[in-house]
Amino acid sequence: MVSMRDVAHAAGVSVKTVSRVYTGDAHVSPDTRERVERAIHELGYVANGLASTFRTGRSPVIGIAVPDISDPFFAALVQGVDAVAAENRLITVVASIADEELERERVEALLSRRLQGFVLAPTSHDHAYLTPWAHELPIVFVDRQPIHLAVDWIESDDEHGAYTAVSHLIALGHRTVAFLGDNAGVSTTNARFEGYRRALEEAGIAPDSTLEELVETSTAAVEAATTRLLQLSHPPTAIFSSNSRSTMALVPMLKHHPVAVVSFGDFPLADALQPAISAMAQNPRRIGMLAAQRVLDRIEDPERDFPRRLEVPTTLIVRESSTGVPSGVEGDPN
Repeated sequence: MVSMRDVAHAAGVSVKTVSRVYTGDAHVSPDTRERVERAIHELGYVANGLASTFRTGRSPVIGIAVPDISDPFFAALVQGVDAVAAENRLITVVASIADEELERERVEALLSRRLQGFVLAPTSHDHAYLTPWAHELPIVFVDRQPIHLAVDWIESDDEHGAYTAVSHLIALGHRTVAFLGDNAGVSTTNARFEGYRRALEEAGIAPDSTLEELVETSTAAVEAATTRLLQLSHPPTAIFSSNSRSTMALVPMLKHHPVAVVSFGDFPLADALQPAISAMAQNPRRIGMLAAQRVLDRIEDPERDFPRRLEVPTTLIVRESSTGVPSGVEGDPN
């Protein structure tokens, strides 16, 4: 079986250079790229996770654990991991870790199967328990930052994405913009809250804690929080919903309340609702693909100095729910 080292030897370059060519790194000279690609073609090299299986005795499997496999974001993320794994003749095993209490038990059960690598979207707030495992195989966090653990992680540009969404609402004339989020202990929520606050402050709008709701993402909790916001003496004219689950729970209330909404995270049929929901679209499939590729890169070239953190941009999709302030309503710039 042809290895990356065989290609490097034939092309007269380092293993690191072969990896850069194979993964499409633009910072490789044309001559070097041509030599490496010729060696790849002549030797018939294909990146193959099975090669590392033979070297390490580990099964040709990448493990994935996410909070909820039915959530559209995590479903797309898993698909991204699986697509890269399949290209490299690996299979994926997926586990759902619905709450913090289940995380360690289910994660360690997966890791005990001698995986090639592991991708985790955690629910817990201390990941030190993974330290011994991180010495044994590549572990990559997705969506949320590792805590008390030095491993790679790949996430959306949460802070800047939230800033962009709230700035969009402010540009439409909104001066009372509410924040609707979930767990304050989650790094994504904290980053999005920081982006929300930054957009207000840069627009000269003083933060108002009465406009900030942190509740679980159940329909009942979101409806109760939204009702509290809309019953304020100076209710918000716009709501920034910091996750798609909260937005989906919020949608039924929009039929009866003229409030603008932007969601962090797009979701299926968001464009078909009345009103269609504006969203900061993440790219969970891309996040999953990058996570799986990082696992494979660390297997193939463990000495390479990879960046610990990668950030995937979000994109604002403007739909009907992000409207200007109705005439005569407080907050109308006119």
